[in-house]
Amino acid sequence: MREKSWKYIVTFQTTTAAMAFESLCLQKEVPGRLIPVPKELSSGCGLAWCVPFEEADIVDELIKNEKPQYDKASKVWH
Repeated sequence: MREKSWKYIVTFQTTTAAMAFESLCLQKEVPGRLIPVPKELSSGCGLAWCVPFEEADIVDELIKNEKPQYDKASKVWH
């Protein structure tokens, strides 16, 4: 069983936006992965980018610089 820890979650309005963000993160070597949106959150497309909370600053900077379409970023216990 995976140990629970705080995660930083970015949600998207569309599947296309989620996949574009995944591609951008892979290209820039930003950690994380696409996951189904946790039940505590809601999202238009049902996909979210998940990173350890310690990596949140890297993702925030990427969002600020690249301006992808996203709904919100949240801290969740997952």
